[in-house]
Amino acid sequence: MDHDVQPRARRARRATALAGALLTSALWQVPAQAQTLADNYWINLQAYIPKVDTKVRATANTQSAIGTDIDMERDLALDRNEVVPAVSLGSRLGKVIVGADFFRLERSGEIGIARDIVFDGTTYPASASIGSSFESDVYRFTVGYAFVQKPDLEIGAALGLHATDFRISLSGEAVIGNDAVQATTRVKKVFAPLPTVGLFGTWQVAPRLEASGRVDYLSLKIKDYDGKLVNVQAGLNYRVLDHLALGVAYRYVDYRLGIEKDAWSGRVRYKMNGPALVLQASF
Repeated sequence: MDHDVQPRARRARRATALAGALLTSALWQVPAQAQTLADNYWINLQAYIPKVDTKVRATANTQSAIGTDIDMERDLALDRNEVVPAVSLGSRLGKVIVGADFFRLERSGEIGIARDIVFDGTTYPASASIGSSFESDVYRFTVGYAFVQKPDLEIGAALGLHATDFRISLSGEAVIGNDAVQATTRVKKVFAPLPTVGLFGTWQVAPRLEASGRVDYLSLKIKDYDGKLVNVQAGLNYRVLDHLALGVAYRYVDYRLGIEKDAWSGRVRYKMNGPALVLQASF
């Protein structure tokens, strides 16, 4: 497991260095502003520290065996607590607010499983040593309209696109039919772009203190996907400089995706909730 930790640490250091360079560049180029609500552009960097609960299932439509409902943290020893880097960009064009978010959840584990697990037509028997990974890149794009816009208050509604790129992998000793197979790997990849509707608001509580919040929601079936999403975030930022703020936030994500394809069917569900540390530059 140590050889997996080092590459993740290097990627985190590179991401931190890049974020610092972007912020430094922004701070040298932007003029001082009175408040974030008066600014037209911003970049928000977060260290998100969620508790994660992930459940998956994959059934090969060519096999009679139904896929097992797998709890990735309990059954396969994936870390339940993570530090997830996240970045948000935004622009205010009059009453129109455009935003984009990105974060990545990437974990791996290895364990001797306590029960038989069927994944994509392959049976991993109890006591087999199984390596697994769960990776997801989450992209969120929104276009909103502020129906209330005052110097100290902004409230609006938004339409968006929540796109998630999943990769789920299991590998180890497995049984296919009546034959034992060594080191069998099964990988499922899914890219699911789904629309959302939401509300957002920002309130200047004090001259240097702002509270903000947003809610995004989805419950919709589109082609191969049947999705449900609740994304809630609330935060408090304090401007240490005219164009730089430090803050804290709390994010709750409940994402469910059903998949019906010709070769296989399945579902993915994950919940994430926890605090975040925030660094925001605006101009």
